[in-house]
Amino acid sequence: MPPSPRPSPPRRAALYVRVSTDRGQTTDNQLQPLREAAGRLGWEVVGVFGDEGISGAKGRDKRPGYDALLRAVTRREVEVVAVWSVCRIGRSLPDLVGFMSELQSCGVDLFLHQQALDTATPSGRALFGMLSVFAEFERAMIASRVQAGLERARAAGRRLGRPPVCPAKVGRIRAALAEGRGVRETARLLRVSPAKVSEVRRLTARSAEGPDIQ
Repeated sequence: MPPSPRPSPPRRAALYVRVSTDRGQTTDNQLQPLREAAGRLGWEVVGVFGDEGISGAKGRDKRPGYDALLRAVTRREVEVVAVWSVCRIGRSLPDLVGFMSELQSCGVDLFLHQQALDTATPSGRALFGMLSVFAEFERAMIASRVQAGLERARAAGRRLGRPPVCPAKVGRIRAALAEGRGVRETARLLRVSPAKVSEVRRLTARSAEGPDIQ
């Protein structure tokens, strides 16, 4: 008789938990159902990553546990990421879709306990596709609202963009540059942007060259 096939090794899972405040909140309530799900699905938990007292609105650089999780994903150390709820990942649809896209690009699945989402299943993959559509719709709506606001401002005669620098301040910028001060030092002393100082320096140099001789 041919030898029976070897059973496939358990999938390597990472668990991620987060609470927004340290006052009376604990990640234990999130970890327990995730560990139970891992045992039920036959996963091997190879890492637990967490952020305590950190809002989901914070970026990756402000969430060390989240950052460590994504680095483990990039290194292909895990095959599935389990999170108690979608709100533990981030506070906006684009955040979620960006996170799921990063997992998908690395061949890693996502399991959300509260939402019963598992991207290893056909229904989970379909939901991921719908989330991507909604995120694109949200970006289009934001762009449309911004454009409508600009058009209303133009119709009302309001000037768009940064206010112009007064001639007196332009003169002080030129004087500071003539003294040999750098762009950033001049901007800091006169409380203007480095871009504005660079613009004044460029215009000053152009006027010093005089008109082109044909």
